[in-house]
Amino acid sequence: MEKKQAESTGNKKLEELTMQVSGICRKDGNKFAYVTFTDGKRYAEGIIPDCKIRSQKGFDEAETGQLELFMKMNLAALKRKAASIDPVRAMMKEERNK
Repeated sequence: MEKKQAESTGNKKLEELTMQVSGICRKDGNKFAYVTFTDGKRYAEGIIPDCKIRSQKGFDEAETGQLELFMKMNLAALKRKAASIDPVRAMMKEERNK
């Protein structure tokens, strides 16, 4: 997964989030990727290209809506990031960092 600081959403509480993007996943012929947001205390997991938050802990409804909007506004970049992730290389990198 690729880690990145989430860009400004106009909400100070959401500006300090770390975002991770998974590589491309496939299920039933559909391609998708997971996008997670966390600040260490709260966590939200979204899915692209649907741009929907699937699960969350600690975010209110308005913040969840802002995260979904962020994914919609940055969908092309998130898709490129997911497509650029090599799962084998990512696993090897994680092993070296342990």
